Amino acid sequence: MTSVRVLAVTAAACATVLAIALPSSAINSYNAAPAPERTEVGALVATWDDDGDPATPDRADWVCSGTMIDADTFLTAAHCTSDWPDNVRFYVSLDQDVQSGLDAAAKKYPGDPAAQAAAVAVRGTAHSHPDYPGPASDTHDIAVIQLPAAEVKARWSFTPATLPTADQLGKLGPQGLNATDWLVAGYGTQEAVNGPGGQTHPGGGVRMKAPVTFNALNDSWARLAMTAPQGNGGACYGDSGGPNFATIGGRSILAATTITGDSPCYATNVTYRLDTPGARAFLSPFVKLP
Repeated sequence: MTSVRVLAVTAAACATVLAIALPSSAINSYNAAPAPERTEVGALVATWDDDGDPATPDRADWVCSGTMIDADTFLTAAHCTSDWPDNVRFYVSLDQDVQSGLDAAAKKYPGDPAAQAAAVAVRGTAHSHPDYPGPASDTHDIAVIQLPAAEVKARWSFTPATLPTADQLGKLGPQGLNATDWLVAGYGTQEAVNGPGGQTHPGGGVRMKAPVTFNALNDSWARLAMTAPQGNGGACYGDSGGPNFATIGGRSILAATTITGDSPCYATNVTYRLDTPGARAFLSPFVKLP
């Protein structure tokens, strides 16, 4: 979901709506809370030509979520960084409330999307997995934004997330993962609300967190339950690329990233495992792996 306003966002959706990777966004309203302490979790901000008219100003907005995994590397989803117009520029913000910052910047710098983005975020360079989009068994839906570490450090204080060791989830297996505490975080929207014009997804742009529980594991994916009766929250549109933390051995591990889910954002968060050979091979040029 591109936009923890949308838990599951497809690459096309990301380009058109800004980030709905189809469920994976704003953490749902139920069983959720603000996450000011999760300073390693950030929002992916983009500027781009959204109407194909060079005479009109480009657009600036937050589009997905992600996580700092070292001083200069922001982990997100490939569908968040793919299929954009040629003039797209990516930025990363670790602000708690990115939406309010962008709203204020739009008033201060009307018609200047680069200044609006720079007011809340640091510009970086995107690197998507070269094999994205792959088959359903492994879509290679993973990307990083390389950032100037000095600029990031000058604006925010954070401790990078801890990545999993090789096959850490696989070694735990379903029984071990069922006994594990899970937490999803992101800037996405809330679950669907029915209205006169159909369903809408309110909110988004604020860093939130919610508990989730383990559902299923396969070679590339971990499915997490977002069902309210079990005390869970969950991701939604705009949360795509954002983190799913598992407490393993007393440590918070960035186990998987939000990729998709059910469109109303009520049931399942489908996440991309970070302990697999494919994910680790992609990440190894950018970050020291455990």
